[in-house]
Amino acid sequence: MSKVKLSTNHGDIVLQLDAERAPLTTENFVQYVEDGFYNGTLFSRVIKGLLIQGGGYKPGMNKKKTRASIRNEANNGVKNAQYTIAMARTVEPHSAAAEFFINLSDNDFFNQSVQGWGYAVFGEVIEGREVLDAIEKVGTGSEAGFQDVPKEDVIIERAEIIE
Repeated sequence: MSKVKLSTNHGDIVLQLDAERAPLTTENFVQYVEDGFYNGTLFSRVIKGLLIQGGGYKPGMNKKKTRASIRNEANNGVKNAQYTIAMARTVEPHSAAAEFFINLSDNDFFNQSVQGWGYAVFGEVIEGREVLDAIEKVGTGSEAGFQDVPKEDVIIERAEIIE
Protein backbone atom coordinates (compact mmCIF):
# COMPACT_ATOMS: atom_id res chain seq x y z
CA MET A 1 0.00 0.00 0.00
CA SER A 2 1.20 3.46 -0.90
CA LYS A 3 1.79 6.31 1.48
CA VAL A 4 1.49 9.94 0.43
CA LYS A 5 2.84 12.92 2.33
CA LEU A 6 1.02 16.23 1.94
CA SER A 7 3.35 19.03 3.02
CA THR A 8 1.18 22.03 3.87
CA ASN A 9 1.86 25.50 5.22
CA HIS A 10 0.41 24.16 8.51
CA GLY A 11 2.55 20.99 8.69
CA ASP A 12 2.73 17.50 7.19
CA ILE A 13 -0.08 14.99 6.75
CA VAL A 14 0.68 11.36 5.87
CA LEU A 15 -1.95 9.23 4.15
CA GLN A 16 -2.06 5.43 3.94
CA LEU A 17 -3.86 4.58 0.69
CA ASP A 18 -6.03 1.48 0.25
CA ALA A 19 -5.39 0.18 -3.26
CA GLU A 20 -6.89 -3.19 -2.37
CA ARG A 21 -10.39 -1.89 -1.63
CA ALA A 22 -10.31 1.23 -3.84
CA PRO A 23 -7.98 0.40 -6.74
CA LEU A 24 -9.27 2.90 -9.35
CA THR A 25 -9.51 5.75 -6.86
CA THR A 26 -6.04 5.07 -5.43
CA GLU A 27 -4.50 4.79 -8.90
CA ASN A 28 -6.15 8.08 -9.91
CA PHE A 29 -4.93 9.89 -6.77
CA VAL A 30 -1.39 8.50 -7.08
CA GLN A 31 -1.22 9.62 -10.72
CA TYR A 32 -2.18 13.17 -9.70
CA VAL A 33 0.51 13.07 -6.98
CA GLU A 34 3.15 11.76 -9.41
CA ASP A 35 2.19 14.44 -11.95
CA GLY A 36 2.75 17.17 -9.34
CA PHE A 37 -0.87 18.26 -9.77
CA TYR A 38 -1.52 18.90 -6.07
CA ASN A 39 1.63 21.01 -5.53
CA GLY A 40 0.53 24.56 -4.80
CA THR A 41 -3.17 23.76 -4.51
CA LEU A 42 -5.44 24.77 -1.66
CA PHE A 43 -7.46 23.15 1.00
CA SER A 44 -10.29 25.25 -0.40
CA ARG A 45 -13.08 24.23 1.97
CA VAL A 46 -13.01 23.81 5.73
CA ILE A 47 -16.21 22.86 7.52
CA LYS A 48 -15.63 22.46 11.26
CA GLY A 49 -16.65 19.04 12.54
CA LEU A 50 -17.25 17.74 9.01
CA LEU A 51 -14.43 17.89 6.45
CA ILE A 52 -11.44 19.59 4.89
CA GLN A 53 -11.52 19.55 1.08
CA GLY A 54 -8.70 20.21 -1.35
CA GLY A 55 -6.90 19.38 -4.52
CA GLY A 56 -8.82 21.35 -7.13
CA TYR A 57 -8.01 25.03 -6.75
CA LYS A 58 -4.97 27.28 -6.78
CA PRO A 59 -4.82 30.47 -4.68
CA GLY A 60 -7.51 32.94 -5.67
CA MET A 61 -9.97 30.02 -6.08
CA ASN A 62 -8.69 29.38 -9.60
CA LYS A 63 -9.87 25.91 -10.65
CA LYS A 64 -7.28 23.53 -12.08
CA LYS A 65 -8.02 21.49 -15.19
CA THR A 66 -8.33 17.79 -14.36
CA ARG A 67 -8.30 14.51 -16.22
CA ALA A 68 -11.53 12.65 -16.90
CA SER A 69 -13.75 11.58 -14.00
CA ILE A 70 -13.49 8.10 -12.53
CA ARG A 71 -16.01 5.44 -11.54
CA ASN A 72 -17.27 5.79 -7.98
CA GLU A 73 -15.99 3.05 -5.66
CA ALA A 74 -18.14 4.01 -2.67
CA ASN A 75 -19.54 0.47 -2.66
CA ASN A 76 -16.18 -0.88 -1.40
CA GLY A 77 -17.40 -1.24 2.19
CA VAL A 78 -14.99 1.36 3.60
CA LYS A 79 -16.81 3.91 5.75
CA ASN A 80 -16.38 7.69 5.86
CA ALA A 81 -14.95 7.59 9.37
CA GLN A 82 -12.95 10.28 11.15
CA TYR A 83 -9.55 10.90 9.50
CA THR A 84 -10.33 8.92 6.35
CA ILE A 85 -9.76 10.40 2.89
CA ALA A 86 -12.45 10.22 0.20
CA MET A 87 -13.02 11.61 -3.27
CA ALA A 88 -15.13 14.73 -3.66
CA ARG A 89 -17.67 14.78 -6.47
CA THR A 90 -20.71 16.61 -7.76
CA VAL A 91 -24.26 15.23 -7.47
CA GLU A 92 -23.35 12.95 -10.39
CA PRO A 93 -22.06 9.76 -8.68
CA HIS A 94 -19.23 9.11 -11.16
CA SER A 95 -17.88 12.68 -11.33
CA ALA A 96 -14.84 12.50 -9.02
CA ALA A 97 -11.59 13.65 -10.61
CA ALA A 98 -8.87 15.31 -8.49
CA GLU A 99 -10.60 16.87 -5.47
CA PHE A 100 -10.62 14.94 -2.23
CA PHE A 101 -11.67 15.49 1.35
CA ILE A 102 -10.58 14.34 4.76
CA ASN A 103 -13.37 13.49 7.18
CA LEU A 104 -13.09 15.33 10.49
CA SER A 105 -15.71 13.09 12.12
CA ASP A 106 -17.63 9.90 11.38
CA ASN A 107 -19.79 11.01 8.42
CA ASP A 108 -22.13 8.06 7.94
CA PHE A 109 -24.36 10.08 5.59
CA PHE A 110 -21.45 10.11 3.08
CA ASN A 111 -21.49 6.28 2.87
CA GLN A 112 -23.10 4.27 0.10
CA SER A 113 -26.66 3.35 1.06
CA VAL A 114 -29.93 2.16 -0.38
CA GLN A 115 -30.76 5.86 -0.89
CA GLY A 116 -27.90 6.32 -3.31
CA TRP A 117 -24.23 6.65 -4.05
CA GLY A 118 -21.79 7.69 -1.39
CA TYR A 119 -18.28 9.10 -1.48
CA ALA A 120 -15.43 6.66 -2.11
CA VAL A 121 -13.00 6.29 0.80
CA PHE A 122 -9.53 5.27 -0.36
CA GLY A 123 -7.28 5.71 2.66
CA GLU A 124 -6.71 7.26 6.05
CA VAL A 125 -4.54 9.80 7.81
CA ILE A 126 -1.83 7.98 9.75
CA GLU A 127 0.29 11.02 10.74
CA GLY A 128 -0.51 14.69 11.09
CA ARG A 129 -3.92 14.58 12.70
CA GLU A 130 -2.86 17.58 14.80
CA VAL A 131 -2.27 19.44 11.52
CA LEU A 132 -5.85 18.71 10.47
CA ASP A 133 -7.07 19.84 13.88
CA ALA A 134 -5.20 23.14 13.37
CA ILE A 135 -6.56 23.59 9.83
CA GLU A 136 -10.07 22.93 11.13
CA LYS A 137 -9.73 26.00 13.36
CA VAL A 138 -8.93 28.51 10.58
CA GLY A 139 -11.43 31.27 9.94
CA THR A 140 -13.63 30.79 6.89
CA GLY A 141 -15.96 32.86 4.77
CA SER A 142 -17.31 33.30 1.27
CA GLU A 143 -15.10 33.97 -1.73
CA ALA A 144 -15.97 34.15 -5.41
CA GLY A 145 -19.31 32.43 -4.82
CA PHE A 146 -17.81 29.66 -2.69
CA GLN A 147 -18.71 28.96 0.95
CA ASP A 148 -16.44 27.76 3.81
CA VAL A 149 -13.27 29.08 2.15
CA PRO A 150 -10.35 29.68 4.53
CA LYS A 151 -9.72 33.42 4.95
CA GLU A 152 -5.98 32.73 4.79
CA ASP A 153 -4.74 30.24 2.19
CA VAL A 154 -4.15 26.71 3.45
CA ILE A 155 -1.74 25.44 0.82
CA ILE A 156 -0.66 21.93 -0.13
CA GLU A 157 2.90 22.94 -0.91
CA ARG A 158 3.93 19.47 -2.07
CA ALA A 159 2.40 16.00 -2.39
CA GLU A 160 4.73 13.04 -2.74
CA ILE A 161 4.74 9.24 -2.59
CA ILE A 162 6.88 8.22 0.37
CA GLU A 163 6.52 4.43 0.24
